[in-house]
Amino acid sequence: MRGKREQRLNSEFQKEIYDILKNKIKNPNITEMFSILEVDVTNDLKYAKVYVSIFSTNGERGAKTFNAIKESAKAVRSELAKIMRIRTVPELTFILDTSADYGNKIEKILSTLTYNTEATDDDLD
Repeated sequence: MRGKREQRLNSEFQKEIYDILKNKIKNPNITEMFSILEVDVTNDLKYAKVYVSIFSTNGERGAKTFNAIKESAKAVRSELAKIMRIRTVPELTFILDTSADYGNKIEKILSTLTYNTEATDDDLD
């Protein structure tokens, strides 16, 4: 079970990292829409996993955007150090979250399935 402090820090990091990437990092390769889904900071605040979702219809541009975000990790950490009032700013590891793509794939598979609504006694055995 996570403590309230960890939850609060994770939430605060999530908001600040998004704001930094959106408004302060001037990387021309960040062209696609993205979202910071979750931040998971270790207890000692040395490391943080940042889960990013890229919303793009073009896979190549989405990958380029994610790589640009990954390459901006040190700059984001530096900006976080200026904003956050904590002793240690964690080292950031950006992880691409593909759960939306996976969900779409499952939904497409389920939509192709058909089922019989009229069950007989023979079908139940």
